[in-house]
Amino acid sequence: MKGTFTGKRALILGGSCELALTLAQSMIEASLYPILTYRSDRGLQAISESMLPFAGRFESHYLNFGERETLDTLFTDIAEDLDVLIDFVNDDYESLVASADEDMTCRYFTENVSFRAWILKRAGRAMLKKRKGRLIYISSTAAERPNPGQGFYAAAKRASEALYLNMGLEMAGRGITVAILRPGYVNAGRGAAYIRRKGKAVLDKVPTNRAITREQIAHTILFLLSDGGDGINGTVVTMDGGLTSGK
Repeated sequence: MKGTFTGKRALILGGSCELALTLAQSMIEASLYPILTYRSDRGLQAISESMLPFAGRFESHYLNFGERETLDTLFTDIAEDLDVLIDFVNDDYESLVASADEDMTCRYFTENVSFRAWILKRAGRAMLKKRKGRLIYISSTAAERPNPGQGFYAAAKRASEALYLNMGLEMAGRGITVAILRPGYVNAGRGAAYIRRKGKAVLDKVPTNRAITREQIAHTILFLLSDGGDGINGTVVTMDGGLTSGK
């Protein structure tokens, strides 16, 4: 993608997922430097295999949401030299609200809301040193229109959106801006598996009758990161083929 980018070093949370890996490759082609996080050996292997042709043009670091010491280590390792943060972390917890396990519920919100707030605090402080930064949160249309059993997932997404949006309100005067992307049905990861299970019934709900691709997500994020997308701050961009535009 053609475009100009003021910041080059980009921390990608959840860097082992398909969307993040597609984005990382596109970022390298745009002369950006992705720093991918993982939290398991499987995640590290996915990064190593996918990014093999780009050796020396990216980094990978361990980060386990909920373990604060891994956050301290991460920011020590990257020396807080940070221009961009893109957040793909997408823990799922499906349960009916009335029958949910209480310990699991507490742990889920600690990891997916509180820990995210700690990350934003560290990232914001790093970016303040340059008086320039860009934060992109990858949310979901489930934040607005959840399926039954997605109450906790949707609540965590909405809470995380609020944290990011307020960063955009509070920090824009110091050069740090925020955009949120809400994809609909995406042909990657759990989304692809769900589409395979449900088949035509899923895509019939989408006015365009097709899922969003990994490449479309990557290109949209690159635009939001570019100098041309810098004016988009403190708002949500929905990318769902029109799924949530009507009843």
